[in-house]
Amino acid sequence: MIELIQFPWSPFCLVQRRILEYSGARFKTTNIHNQDRALVWRLTRRRYYGVPIIRDGRTVVFETDDDSQVIAKYIDGKFQLDLFPKELRGLDRIVWRFIEEQIEGPCFRLNDIHWEEHVPKAERLAFLRFKERKFGRGCLELWRTQETQLLGELARNLVPFECMLSERPFLLRAEPHFVDFDLWGMLATLLYSGHYQLPPIHTCLNEWQARMSKLKRAAIDREKLHP
Repeated sequence: MIELIQFPWSPFCLVQRRILEYSGARFKTTNIHNQDRALVWRLTRRRYYGVPIIRDGRTVVFETDDDSQVIAKYIDGKFQLDLFPKELRGLDRIVWRFIEEQIEGPCFRLNDIHWEEHVPKAERLAFLRFKERKFGRGCLELWRTQETQLLGELARNLVPFECMLSERPFLLRAEPHFVDFDLWGMLATLLYSGHYQLPPIHTCLNEWQARMSKLKRAAIDREKLHP
């Protein structure tokens, strides 16, 4: 059984979890402390300390750089999901880089505004220290004051995806692509705290997000057989 080692509110972990759910395969999740990467360090033989990683028997899979998508490609190949079709190579890289730069940024900041609601008390000091060392002292309070600005930025950055979804059921084609799961994961982080909704003006995106949240590969296969 595949094991997903994660932080539950990480956008990149949410991407891989949704792909595994979509596949229909049995898997388990292991949540780790934000500041305790010992399990990841050990499993990757001291080559990696980020999340997510997956363990599949003796095989441990992790990313090789910021844009590698090694984990998603491993799941895709194992379960033959066709999430990286050859005809869209190149275009998909442009799209997922935009998603992971322009959508992930405001989404994780808006979620982090409410960090005390989902970070266990025993982990809060380490979480605060980690964030302030990476983004500067007082970053969490700063993002709280920028909430309206961040929501506006996100709504503007989502316009291209609303346009795509006005023409087809998924972002790039009639079936889901990896970039659909990638965007879903970023937005799932925004929604994690329960304080936000997707911009209501993006009606196609809202419908897509609801559909993506429960989508199963078996349903897509049935649609192909019985269009």
